[in-house]
Amino acid sequence: MADPRTVVLPCGSGVPALGQGTWGMGEDPGRRAAEVLALRTGLGLGMTLIDTAEMYGEGAAEEVVAEAVSGRRDEVFLVSKVLPSHADARGVAEACRRSLRRLRTDRIDLYLLHWRGAVPLEETVEAFELLVREGAIRSWGVSNLDVEDLADLPPGAGPQTDQVLYNLSRRGPEHSLLPRCRELSIPVMAYSPVEQGRLLGHPALREVAAAHGATPAQIALAWVLRHEDIIAIPKASSHGHVEENRAAVEVDLSAEDLATLDQAFPPPRSKRPLEML
Repeated sequence: MADPRTVVLPCGSGVPALGQGTWGMGEDPGRRAAEVLALRTGLGLGMTLIDTAEMYGEGAAEEVVAEAVSGRRDEVFLVSKVLPSHADARGVAEACRRSLRRLRTDRIDLYLLHWRGAVPLEETVEAFELLVREGAIRSWGVSNLDVEDLADLPPGAGPQTDQVLYNLSRRGPEHSLLPRCRELSIPVMAYSPVEQGRLLGHPALREVAAAHGATPAQIALAWVLRHEDIIAIPKASSHGHVEENRAAVEVDLSAEDLATLDQAFPPPRSKRPLEML
C-alpha cells in the first residue's frame, strides 16, 4: 500500500491528506483500549496527522491521543483546538497549557480556534503568535470560519488551515469558501467527511462502491480526497475501520463516478451559510 499523499501547509510542513479524527473518543472508558489501538493502527499506516480538541470529552480525547502517541510523538502531527470561550489572550495560553498536559507533550503542531465567538479575532491571533514564539505551538489556524470571517482576520495573519464540515451532503463550501481558501493558499481540513456514517446507505454511493469493489465509506472519503489541497480527518474507533479508511486513498474515482455523485448530491449554485456539527 503506497504512502498517503501529502498536503503542504503554508508554513512548509507536509501532512498526510488522510488523517485521524477523535471526536467522541474518551467518553466511554470501556472503549479506551480500542480507541488507542485504532489511532496506533492509523499511525502504522501513515495516517500521522491526529486531530483533537479540548472540547472533545472535556479533554478526555486528548488523553486518549497521548496514550496512542506515547513513544512516537516525533512521528505525529498533532492538531488541537481552543474553545471560543477561551479565545482571549489569557484564556488561549491557559487552555493551551492544559491541552499540553493532557497530550503529554511540549508542543502542539497546529492549534486552531474551534469556531468564532465574541473575542476579537485579532486578540486570538496575537495570543496564537505569542504561543508560536514561546514554542508551545508550531503554527495556528482556524475552524468553522466562512469567507466573511477570514476577511476579518488581522492583516498579515497566516492561518495554516480552515477546518470545516465538508462532505457529499455538505457541499456549501464549494461555492465561495474553497475558492477563497485557494486564493489565500490555505488548505482546508474536512471534518465528518462521511457525515458520521449517515451517507453510507445512499444508493448512489453504494452503486459507485460496488463498481470499485469498495465500501460506501471509502467512496465518500475518496470523493473528499480528490482535491489536492484538502485534508480529511475521519474518526475510526476500531482497527478494521481504520484500515478501511486508509484503503480509500487507493480509490480513483472516474469522471463517470463523479457525475453519478453530482447527480445524487448536487453542488451548490449559490452561497450557503457554513454548516457545523
